[in-house]
Amino acid sequence: MRCQLKVSERRVCRVLGQHRSTQRRVPKGRADEERLIADMIELTRQYGRYGYRRVAALLRDAGWEVNNKRVERLWRREGLKVPMKQPKKGRLWLNDGSCVRLRPEYRNHVWSYDFVHHRTDDGRAFRTLNILDEHSRECLAIRVKRKLNSTEVIDALTDLFILRGVPAYIRSDNGPEFIAEAVRNWIKAVGAKTAYIEPGSPWENGYCESFNGRMRDELLNGEIFYSLREAQIIIESWRNHYNTKRPHSALGYRPPAPEAIVPMDQRPIMH
Repeated sequence: MRCQLKVSERRVCRVLGQHRSTQRRVPKGRADEERLIADMIELTRQYGRYGYRRVAALLRDAGWEVNNKRVERLWRREGLKVPMKQPKKGRLWLNDGSCVRLRPEYRNHVWSYDFVHHRTDDGRAFRTLNILDEHSRECLAIRVKRKLNSTEVIDALTDLFILRGVPAYIRSDNGPEFIAEAVRNWIKAVGAKTAYIEPGSPWENGYCESFNGRMRDELLNGEIFYSLREAQIIIESWRNHYNTKRPHSALGYRPPAPEAIVPMDQRPIMH
């Protein structure tokens, strides 16, 4: 049996410290909430591995005036997945207290590069050579081929040196493609210095390792490549998105190299 207390609503609310309007008004969201949720879900569908912070940054980039807290509240209410945080990794220190890792201090200070292995739908392997600027987090190039050797490394770096200049340091793994005498001599000849990581210490090349993980998680694991040419086109498109659109947490949720947009009324008139 239900027991009903003969106490007025006014008195109950006073005792509980609760405003009476909460008992009568049905809470309503903001007028734009449905459109915001629709846009948020669409971004989540496109970029399934993004968390609410990156989605919030993309929404603001699209013109929404919204903070992370509001997006998180709607994110959880809609039952969207919140990716687990990555475990923190310790740094490698020497006995004298100095850190082994060479830290980038400005653009073109330290570049790093590494290989990623994948396969097309027919089972044939291909490799990508990923080259990054560690300071800006920009992916400078991704070269996609069935086979990549020391000659390909030199060719890719040559193209970038012509476009961007020579970096102070080039960090890489100690694989045969990177420590080949031709590569070492060529890097030295152009005025850069090499920084090879210790064997079995991938954390020393953390920027490239992190990029490789994002590339595999957000792109390679979710795509079927029916040919090498298709892989080259899709990967290059993803690289452009990574540089110009994808919010990067280390950069305050801004992309590494955002596109410059000139308003229509400020563009020069062509005669």
